[in-house]
Amino acid sequence: MTHQTSREPIDILLVEDNPGDVRLAQEAFRTVDIETTFHTVTDGEEALTVLQERFASEASVHVDLVLLDLNLPRVSGFEVLETIQNDPELASLPILVLTSSKASEDVARSYDLCANAYLTKPSGPDEFASLGAAVEAFWMDKAMLPPAPSGASS
Repeated sequence: MTHQTSREPIDILLVEDNPGDVRLAQEAFRTVDIETTFHTVTDGEEALTVLQERFASEASVHVDLVLLDLNLPRVSGFEVLETIQNDPELASLPILVLTSSKASEDVARSYDLCANAYLTKPSGPDEFASLGAAVEAFWMDKAMLPPAPSGASS
């Protein structure tokens, strides 16, 4: 069986303050069949800046999918979700929460704030690779991502 690789590349905004988890996430997506580009920021404030600037005509970062940790310095993942939910230009952007928290209240709150998925961080490199494959299988192969708003640059 051959796997079709004629899909568009995906730009992922990884919002993660742990360098080890950044490295593991990037490694996990090196094994997928679709070209991925990571734009990494280490706190929620930087994430919001990147997302809000992506609609400027001179924006240097395109984002198709966000992997968002909840426990971030300066601006928390929940605050990022709330801002995205309340911004019509950002609200359709697919957001996957990727966090170490297994607390049911964090899961519920994330979905209340319109996260598209809640994933707990794997404990090792092999599990991260499985996560990358699962994200590819669903979010890149099966799900249809929304088109960029008409004001966004490509």
